[in-house]
Amino acid sequence: MTENTDAVIRTVLTDTEVWAVVGLSENTARAAYGVAAYLRRHGKRTVPVHPSAPVIDGEQGYPTLSDIPFPVDVVDLFVRSDLVGPVIDEAVKIGAGAVWTQLGVIDEAAQSRARDAGLNVVVDACPRIEGPRLLGWH
Repeated sequence: MTENTDAVIRTVLTDTEVWAVVGLSENTARAAYGVAAYLRRHGKRTVPVHPSAPVIDGEQGYPTLSDIPFPVDVVDLFVRSDLVGPVIDEAVKIGAGAVWTQLGVIDEAAQSRARDAGLNVVVDACPRIEGPRLLGWH
């Protein structure tokens, strides 16, 4: 069951620095691009994770989470729900502290595995909605 708490959302938004944004490409019309820009405006480092490994706003992208050569605090997923499980498993494997799935992106079993592994989990939510609501970010 999706169970986001304000405390977890606030922690993920405030106590993190490096966000791996899975699905972030150079397409400025996509939601991932706008959310990554929003996160950068609020001091986050956003790392593109996409098969084409694009450079976005000077940040080198990587084809997979495992290819990122430094620690990741949050894995933010802009993928279809049926692709979430392997990405969340990889987030656990690389030692991410949290996973965040965007609006409409839900995989209950994968969420449970992440929680069981000790990660903070935010599901079916958007930082551009939660940031203003909880932190006054605009």
